Amino acid sequence: MPIQLKDNLLAAWKLLTSFRKEDWELRDYPVVIRARNTASDLARTTPFKRFKPCRYVAYVVNWNLVGGGDTPQEAVDVLRLSFERAADDRRRKGKPLPRPGVKVPIEFAPREQVDAHGELVDDFVRRVPGLEWAWISNGSSLWDFHSDETKDELQAKIREIYGVDVSDIESGNIVQILDRIAAKPS
Repeated sequence: MPIQLKDNLLAAWKLLTSFRKEDWELRDYPVVIRARNTASDLARTTPFKRFKPCRYVAYVVNWNLVGGGDTPQEAVDVLRLSFERAADDRRRKGKPLPRPGVKVPIEFAPREQVDAHGELVDDFVRRVPGLEWAWISNGSSLWDFHSDETKDELQAKIREIYGVDVSDIESGNIVQILDRIAAKPS
């Protein structure tokens, strides 16, 4: 049976059984665990030096929640953390958990702080990571734009281009960096 058909059947089953209760936990959702088979598959899907490839991936069908690990249990444990974070975030926003089995649309992170910097954002994206464009949210970081072990190279580029030292911004948060660049006296 094709993988997508199995996933869809599991999602349909979990959707039907979800009507028996209203307070859902991870075990109520259609969770699938997959082994990533070969070393070449792992290398091909994990090009970033600082990220360790995972042998197993666990995910909730129809919802963008994923966990990875060296064992199936590790993958589920990481997925459980993602689920708990997503559930807490939804509660804070006054949103209910999605019913198990339904398709959950991707929600983009807010970007009002980024938008406050207008054209500086576009200039930054072109000159620092060297991209034509990028979608940046309030939570975006320098870490999102490179695969090196440190952010030293991008920090040096910012210092050279804008004359601002951002090495003390541990998170590499782009909004904080843009704030500092914008606050620099002309």
